[in-house]
Order: sequence, then C-alpha cells, then structure tokens
Amino acid sequence: MPDVLAWRKKFGVLAPSTNTIVEPDLHMMEVPGVTSHMGRIMMQNTVRHSANVPDNDQRAIKLGNEMQPTIERLLTMEPDYLVMAMSAPTFRGGLEGNLRWKAQMQEYSGGLGMANGAEACQRALNLLNVKRISVLTPYWSDTSDHVIQYFTESGFDVVANIDLESPSAVGIGHITSDKCQEALLKVNSDKAEAIIQCGTNLNMIRLADEADRWLGKPVLAINASIWWMALRDNGITDQLQGFGRMLRDY
Repeated sequence: MPDVLAWRKKFGVLAPSTNTIVEPDLHMMEVPGVTSHMGRIMMQNTVRHSANVPDNDQRAIKLGNEMQPTIERLLTMEPDYLVMAMSAPTFRGGLEGNLRWKAQMQEYSGGLGMANGAEACQRALNLLNVKRISVLTPYWSDTSDHVIQYFTESGFDVVANIDLESPSAVGIGHITSDKCQEALLKVNSDKAEAIIQCGTNLNMIRLADEADRWLGKPVLAINASIWWMALRDNGITDQLQGFGRMLRDY
C-alpha cells in the first residue's frame, strides 16, 4: 500500500548538515504525490584557512564515512529512490570517480536508484546537445578542479569558470542573488552554449530560470537539475514553471 501523501513516489534525500538552501528548494519544486524526506550528512562548518582545518582530501574521506549511516537512517522510512543533495562528492575524481561513488551508494542502499548532480548535469547537457559550457561554483579551486575534470572527461569543453570561494560551508547560503548575477554575467561569453551552477547550498534555482531568458541560453542550477533527474528517473513527467528549462520543457 502506498504512503498516503507519497502515492506516486517517496524520496529519501541526503544533504549536508550545514546546508540551508537545498531543502526549501526541493519543497518549492514538489509535485503532487511525491514527497522528499531529509537525511543529514554530518559535516563540520569549518572556516577555510583557520588553524587545524583538514585539507580537501581529509574532508572528503570524513564526509564519505558519513554516507552509509545517513543512508541507513533513510532506509528506515522505506524510500522508493534516493536523492544526493550535495554535488561536490559526485564530481570528485572525474567520470571514474562518479562511477565509483555510484557503485558505493548502490551497495549502501541495497540497489536503490539515486539522483546526483554530476550525472544530472551531464544528462541535461546531452539532451540539450550542448558541448561548450561555463561553470559557476561557490567552491575553491581544489574542489572545482574536480568539477571541470568531470565535464571534460564527459566530452564537454569548459570555456570559463568562476569560483565564489565561500569561506565556509554555511557561508555558501549567505551569498546573495546580486553576487550570483554578477558572476553569471562574468562567466558568460559567446563561446559558452550553456552555464552550469554547482553547489547545492547556493541560492540559484529562481535566478537561473531568469538568466536563461536574458542570456538566451540554458542556465542549469544544480538543485533543479538533480530534482529533474529524480522525477524523470521515476517516470514522473510533470512540467514545472519557474525552475529552468529542464523541468519546464523536458
């Protein structure tokens, strides 16, 4: 018997404990009969360059160790499908890194499907027949280098990128729409056929939809792309207005 609210699908969502943007974003994009339920991945809100802060590799290992217990907690509510609402780990190590990550998540979840940011963007770009892209992230280069590696290995030409270099994970959610708009204009060029925004704690789904129109090209916000993948993987074809062209048109 289906859940009375999730009579179509029930999604378990993995998000960093520091993230304040992705949960309300997903609720804004809800469709009838589909519910999303948050599992928090423990993540310290370390301030970059402060004393005794672990390096990027150490942080990635620690974060990876939190994935299995988070999934185990989500499995207790019997989800139909999982959603990875953190994008950086899905890009780490490029294309092969993403494949290894997906295999590990399948093992932890007992074979459940899981939407993830890297694959969602790749699918969307291929569907749009786009090859040359610009990338906007809230990260520093030691993280965004993995994003660029993933797209390059997936057959895309990254013609420009901008990192907003948030000093902390929580700080990403403090970046204003004005700053994001300024970055979009800087990273845009005639060479880029589309712009990709990474970082699920960056407030971008509404702005990306607007920018798509005034730049005249696809501007894909990571949260909307992940949600699009989750819905379409589950045969849910509802078209949503205000969250970008993938949820609206595809």
